[in-house]
Amino acid sequence: MTISPTNQSQLKTLRTAAVLYLLMIISAPIGLLYVPSTLIVPGDASATADHIRASEWLFRIGIGSELFHQGIAIFLVLALYRLFKPVNEQHAKLVVILGALVSVPIMFINVLNEIAALILVNGGEFLSVFSKSQLDALALLFLRLHEQGTEITQIFWGLWLFPYGVLVIRSGFIPRLLGVLLFVAGTALLASSFTSLILPQYGHLFGQIAMVLDFGEFPIIFWFFIRALWPSRIAELDATSS
Repeated sequence: MTISPTNQSQLKTLRTAAVLYLLMIISAPIGLLYVPSTLIVPGDASATADHIRASEWLFRIGIGSELFHQGIAIFLVLALYRLFKPVNEQHAKLVVILGALVSVPIMFINVLNEIAALILVNGGEFLSVFSKSQLDALALLFLRLHEQGTEITQIFWGLWLFPYGVLVIRSGFIPRLLGVLLFVAGTALLASSFTSLILPQYGHLFGQIAMVLDFGEFPIIFWFFIRALWPSRIAELDATSS
């Protein structure tokens, strides 16, 4: 079954998804990429703890960023469910389950590891039985647990792209190539996660490859913006996608 986003309800859903995607693109890299690369010194607990103490505000922004973009993810997948339900309701439900119902709670719980690290580097009366070096080491341990928790969550970030890709291919109003690119991005995320968790010695190599292939999700985001901002070109874009 195909659908056409020419009516006001579907156009509103498209615009909603486009705005939510934009918010995720802006917020997600802060907590997932920028803050860890800025504050965490791999293998050096003392330097990492010193960085966090000196830039606690940045560390907290990173925590807020993760909570924010995961909250946004809930509303994004619900918007996608409304849009693609007429195409295939079962696949649309899978998008919700894998894209939010499972992954979001894992990521929210995973943030507790960062909060634990922050408590440890700040010390406190009840932590006085530990030396500074011990507290720093424990903080880095929790940060490593957070990193591994993100890898686990990334499995579902990859899985949800498969039913999403099927829906795109079957939709009839989105170029099928964008659905294929979602498959590529999903495969890359899964390969990166499993390699990091099972064969960590190759994790860095696969991570770099996956980072490139993961950009396969970006074309569909741009497509949403085109659809949302220029609805008058719907017929032309449909002709292009057919």
